[in-house]
Amino acid sequence: MRFRSLISLLFLLFFTSSAYARFVSLHPSSTSLVSDGIDGGSNLDGGSGSVIKTVVSAPAEEKEEACEQTYGFMPCTKTALGNVFLILVYGFLMFTAATYLSAGSELLLEILGPGIVGGLFLPMLGALPDAMLIMVSGLSGDAATAQSQVSVGMGLLAGSTVMLLTVIWGTCTVVGKCDLRDSIAVNNQDTKGFHLKDSGVTVDIWTSYAARIMAISVIPFVIVQLPQMLGSTSGRQLSVLVSLILSVLMLISYCVYQVFQPWIQRRRLAFAKHKHVISGILKHLKQRALGRLLDDEGQPDEHVIRRLFETIDANKDGHLSAAELKALIIGVSFEEIDFDKDDAVGKLLQDFDKTLDEQVDEEEFVRGIKHWLIQAMGGAPSGPDAGPRTMKVLDNFHVQAKREHALLGDNENGENDEEGEGGGEVADPKWVTIKAALLLLLGAAIAAAFADPLVDTVNNFSAATGIPSFFISFIALPLATNSSEAVSAIIFASRKKIRTASLTFSELCGGVTMNNILCLSVFLAIVYVRGLTWNFSSEVLVILIVCLVMGGFASFRTTYPLWTCFIAYLLYPFSLGLVYILDYWFGWS
Repeated sequence: MRFRSLISLLFLLFFTSSAYARFVSLHPSSTSLVSDGIDGGSNLDGGSGSVIKTVVSAPAEEKEEACEQTYGFMPCTKTALGNVFLILVYGFLMFTAATYLSAGSELLLEILGPGIVGGLFLPMLGALPDAMLIMVSGLSGDAATAQSQVSVGMGLLAGSTVMLLTVIWGTCTVVGKCDLRDSIAVNNQDTKGFHLKDSGVTVDIWTSYAARIMAISVIPFVIVQLPQMLGSTSGRQLSVLVSLILSVLMLISYCVYQVFQPWIQRRRLAFAKHKHVISGILKHLKQRALGRLLDDEGQPDEHVIRRLFETIDANKDGHLSAAELKALIIGVSFEEIDFDKDDAVGKLLQDFDKTLDEQVDEEEFVRGIKHWLIQAMGGAPSGPDAGPRTMKVLDNFHVQAKREHALLGDNENGENDEEGEGGGEVADPKWVTIKAALLLLLGAAIAAAFADPLVDTVNNFSAATGIPSFFISFIALPLATNSSEAVSAIIFASRKKIRTASLTFSELCGGVTMNNILCLSVFLAIVYVRGLTWNFSSEVLVILIVCLVMGGFASFRTTYPLWTCFIAYLLYPFSLGLVYILDYWFGWS
């Protein structure tokens, strides 16, 4: 259906361009009038008889100036309404390109899984339409023309970043909200309505890391802006070059991180599970112990620990075998945590068995439990009341371990298959690969073909209405290039789960990061190669404010109450107003 709509739209554009012409106007004041052939009176030339004179054309100096057609055949117009129509058409085509690129990327992810595809190709392909528009905005015509048109690219860059972190972020918070219990969202439970504090979303710790990376990615903006901040004109090209090099290095580093992130995540998750197992075993041992595990001075009570060893050593041979350790683990209630019992036994042996004889003697058990207790106490001070507080210390450690495990986003219910994270079985890998390649090629071709006409149309609309092209591209173009990503994020958030909320907000942060490094790299390369002037102080300030506010907020918390959506929403009109005031009231450049 979408393909037929695309074909119909292309035919419409073709016939529109073929029918492009000008109209000849009739001027009543012309001396070349037409007689009806009946009146016998004198004509205006003083002669008599019937005179018929035909109007051939309007005066040459009154002809309407024709617009310049992109590629020599694409439709164009000088009227505001006509340009609005063309912006909608070209915008839809760019939206279609983004949709095809997204669909092709997801098919590749199904076959190859995360890693190279998820970490390298997907982020770049997602930013491709924006990068195309930014590139053509600075490559058209001579340097003077490029300097006037490059504001379209900056408007798109700033507009995409601001829209993702304000309108889309706030909307995802609203549609994904769940009831908050102990500052954590409860999956699929939304009974609080629009309560500003008791309703919201919770994300995993990886989303916080994504937000921190996003905040760091604004550093090239700061560097390129330094000469203007210092009031210098001599170092502008050098600052552009330094920022370009840094952006490229950050892009490479980010892609490498994305490639290895699944491996890092698995390692972190394994550690969190092991910590959860430790906390559960300590609580279980405390309930079985004939006394407190911590003495009156807050130190591990060795006597009680040895008595515990005797109760666990079923065959009384002075050693705990793997079977006895597994029996201990099976007897512990781990409150919904799912893990491999044999793997947990192996990790216990790694912690306790220092002689590597595949069993744990009494001294090894005592040393291991002491180490666990010290780890559970953390930085808590020891003292006379530490012993009586043994259960409270262990409870706090257990709650902390459980929270860390939850925030790492463990998939315990097979949600990967439901949410299409890739790496599963594909019925016909060859056909899916061909389909993915065709979608990617078609999306890239559409983006490359219609980026230039869209930029020209924005500039024509700006000339027809007097509205600066920056504001047109800031508001309109991100709707075309980011609509697919926005719709996907909102649909994901509406599933009302911690895991889907984490994926949603991580993708938003990742999209902004790619804007800040990939799209900025393209923009800086054009500015440097073509010798253009960097005069975007107000636009850079808006990007810095929005990225640092939302990035700083998401970096240090994993729960977003509903009231936080108002911060996101208000930042959008604030950004537009700030650019207008700084540019047109204070004359920033």
